[in-house]
Amino acid sequence: MEKNRQEVLEELLSMLDQLAYVRPEEIPNIDLYMDQVLSFINDRTRYLTRNPDEDKIFTKTMINNYAKTKILPAPVKKKYSKDHILLLLLIYYFKGVLSVGDTGELLGKITERYFGNNEEMTFEDIYKEVFKLEAGEIEFLKKDIVEKFQIAEGTFPDAPEESKEFFKTFAFICLLSYDVFMKKLMIEKLVDECCKSVEDKIQKEK
Repeated sequence: MEKNRQEVLEELLSMLDQLAYVRPEEIPNIDLYMDQVLSFINDRTRYLTRNPDEDKIFTKTMINNYAKTKILPAPVKKKYSKDHILLLLLIYYFKGVLSVGDTGELLGKITERYFGNNEEMTFEDIYKEVFKLEAGEIEFLKKDIVEKFQIAEGTFPDAPEESKEFFKTFAFICLLSYDVFMKKLMIEKLVDECCKSVEDKIQKEK
């Protein structure tokens, strides 16, 4: 039975309610081999993929490429630490928005100083602080999605009756896409400014 548009909206909102980041305390406190890392991350993030029964967040090739391009520090004796897993999770969240180069540039400023560092602010501290924002942001997103849905419902009043459902959904997709497009431009601008600011500071200290 085909879902009506209200059911689709409720499904989208329910999906947001189910989102939950991987908490550092869930991550083993022992170093893991590649297969163990893949099993841990893919098991806990599979629900975020488009086709959970088939898709994987990471593969061996992907992780090896991140190490080769210096986005991910190399494993020690083929084992990956808790910080490696936290960094991979951050890479995953960014890779849908930023290029590999921008992701490496941004996260590199953090890993250079805090990866594997247990003396001052740790990499885990940074990860926790970022994801503390999750709950409030989800509530904001739910409200924003409902508003966009309602706007889309008022579009294409003169479309042929048999096509109205499609065009309303198309309008909804356009509203969501425009939001993502504009935020992506802003994120790229912020990455450029953030990384430039760090480089300028380093040059002055030299």
